[in-house]
Amino acid sequence: MSGRLAGKSILITAAGQGIGRATAEACIREGARVWATDRAPELLQDLAGAETAALDVTDRAAIDRAAAEYQPDILIYCAGVVHAGTVLGATTAEFDAAIGLNARGAFEMIQAVLPHMQARKSGAIIAIGSVASNLMGVPNRCVYGASKAALAGLIKSVARDFIEDGIRANCICPGTVDSPSLHGRLAATGDYDRAKIDFIARQPMGRIGKAEEIAALAVYLASDESAYMTGQECIIDGGMSL
Repeated sequence: MSGRLAGKSILITAAGQGIGRATAEACIREGARVWATDRAPELLQDLAGAETAALDVTDRAAIDRAAAEYQPDILIYCAGVVHAGTVLGATTAEFDAAIGLNARGAFEMIQAVLPHMQARKSGAIIAIGSVASNLMGVPNRCVYGASKAALAGLIKSVARDFIEDGIRANCICPGTVDSPSLHGRLAATGDYDRAKIDFIARQPMGRIGKAEEIAALAVYLASDESAYMTGQECIIDGGMSL
């Protein structure tokens, strides 16, 4: 199969919906062998062209099994959770959950796949971060922003430590993106229509992003076209952070 990712094997987490799903579909179109995983494997049943499996990124034993079985050329970490609230309203349990899924899961996935990449002297790691992180403060996103800042720091550290092994690591930092997760958060406000208007209003382009737009950037970072790029926080936010 031809395409920008032909000959590459890619392991994608949280591929059942949203950015993860769009990224899996884009990688398949570009000729990659895709292992699409999600902790809700029923969401993967209609994902044509991928090998699918259940994977909970908070389960270290499951992570180690997946890394040993797939030994991917590229890891794309899309798992994440968004909590709403300020530092005064957030709970320790919410903080731990955000760090666990948004940062620790990536930490353990990277630990598991890196030795296989080192053995080949090549590899790429891509994590879906956020502009709500060290890049900018966003109202009512305290634990989310903290966890995504931790993820960005992790990616930069990995990029620097393993550059001599031919391994690249980059973080994609979107603004607000249309996804099932977003619609759930809008509904949770109690006024879906008002919340949607407010979300769009903070985007200078006058619209929220599309999952396919984030996926296109992921394909670029996974491809040899970005071979000279590592350790970067790639902002794709419709001008939100300007």
